[in-house]
Amino acid sequence: MGRPTDMRVTLLIALVLATSACAGDLGGRTYSRSDAREAYRVRYGEVVTVAPVIIEGESSSLGTIGGGAVGWSLGRVVGDGSGSRVAGALGGVGGAIAGREVEKAVTTESGLEIMVDMDRGDTLVIVQAADEAFAAGERVRVLFGGRSEARVLKL
Repeated sequence: MGRPTDMRVTLLIALVLATSACAGDLGGRTYSRSDAREAYRVRYGEVVTVAPVIIEGESSSLGTIGGGAVGWSLGRVVGDGSGSRVAGALGGVGGAIAGREVEKAVTTESGLEIMVDMDRGDTLVIVQAADEAFAAGERVRVLFGGRSEARVLKL
């Protein structure tokens, strides 16, 4: 069986990865729990253009703290006495930076910038995850939420 330090490192890595995987999905057909039973205004329009975009990932304190803990644990394995403490501190700083960047990379996703000519005469540009393909000339419905948000859905 592994050493207690190895077990902590494994558990921390699993925690960081599991939490990063739970990042919010920004697709048109994905709703958060708080979106359920909310009323949305529906308007119709026609897609003018669709352009691929990258939706930047998020970094939270969890990735930073988790990475720092993993780095500290790994650093403490190096050396004895004060050398172990110094290596732990350096590992913690490096791990925190790496953890933040890993979380950001894991939560980055492909998106679409969709320009829609609305039937009421205005034009909107909405960015959302690329969970559905849209084409110029396609009729769509746009759902407007209560928090200045909108999503494009196929008819």
